[in-house]
Amino acid sequence: MITVREVRRTVLAGNVIEDYPEDIRGHSCLMSGLGDKSRPIHVVCAPKDDYVAVITAYLPERREWDREFKIRKAPR
Repeated sequence: MITVREVRRTVLAGNVIEDYPEDIRGHSCLMSGLGDKSRPIHVVCAPKDDYVAVITAYLPERREWDREFKIRKAPR
């Protein structure tokens, strides 16, 4: 379970690690941040004029990301 507080913290204080300006549904990005107990959180969101739309939030899989959960590993 990811809390609203963790999502909010990631959006407000996290880092954009992937940008998707040409997404068919509109510009979006993947953000990385830390949740409760410093667990890594990823949030996909779309900036709008008056708000940020949260598309999804998830706990990243260690096998798919680098040590800091900021760089996606190449598929094997």
